[in-house]
Amino acid sequence: MHVLGIDVGGTRTTCLLGNDHGRIVAAATGPGANLQAVGELEFEKVLYTVMEETVAPRGAMPSAICLGIAGVDRPEDLAIVRSIMSRIGYKARILVVNDALIALQAAIGEAPGIVIVSGTGSIAYGCDRAGNAARAGGWGYVLGDEGSGYWIGRLAMRAVVRAADGRGMATSLTDRLLAHFGAQRPDELLQTVYHASFRPAAFADLAVHVQQARDDGDAAATKILERGVEELLGAAASVTAQLNLATQEFTFVLSGGMFKAVPWLREQLARQLPSLAPHSQVIHLEVEPAFGAVRLALSEIHGGARLPIYRR
Repeated sequence: MHVLGIDVGGTRTTCLLGNDHGRIVAAATGPGANLQAVGELEFEKVLYTVMEETVAPRGAMPSAICLGIAGVDRPEDLAIVRSIMSRIGYKARILVVNDALIALQAAIGEAPGIVIVSGTGSIAYGCDRAGNAARAGGWGYVLGDEGSGYWIGRLAMRAVVRAADGRGMATSLTDRLLAHFGAQRPDELLQTVYHASFRPAAFADLAVHVQQARDDGDAAATKILERGVEELLGAAASVTAQLNLATQEFTFVLSGGMFKAVPWLREQLARQLPSLAPHSQVIHLEVEPAFGAVRLALSEIHGGARLPIYRR
């Protein structure tokens, strides 16, 4: 018996094939496939490709498939994903959950905790001992994603154009971002940013330059990252309050590519999160979130996965 665990993020999609003991026997990666950003057809293409690359060489058809997808835990989104999986044609039990849940599962299983995700997008998501779930953020790059790679990169670009106008402080981000895009002048960035093929993940690639500028003492970069920490802390505080966890023992989990690209974010959150709940601990997710999807797929076969429930 085998199961598939799939993490569909804004930058990368990871597919893991696990056996009935949870050991990973095959894996494949592909591009990001945010459903709202890339559309249904591209989403289906990415899913089909990574699943075939994982399963076909071994000839092992999965009995259950769990997909953790950014921003997808609303009824209308779930219906779209299930329709896509039906077209792909795998005869397996299908479980579709928010990608924050699989990150939490990968880190601490069913124990109470809150995961703060900062990748291309951002969200805080938590579960208590009773199986209640709460979230803050996860509204996508148009309405939210504060503290994410997209958000950091967009503010960095704004700092560059504001400096060019004389409306903002001079910043080393100008030279760094021009070099990143191979541009000579800030006005050349218009051709890049407003091109039809430019995606939110491209903004997230800029976050590493913000970290470097901050390390070199750049005031604009420092302000951006300080705001990012405040936003992520605010989301974590909201989930802590919704679940009444402030006086309980639980784990904060930091997950997502920004905590590697921008280590200052990780350091500051590790230092400041315990102020929200004095009996909490903070850890960084060191394995692929898709491991959590494998766990849930196995649970779905062995009696059915117990998914947390939003109470509000």
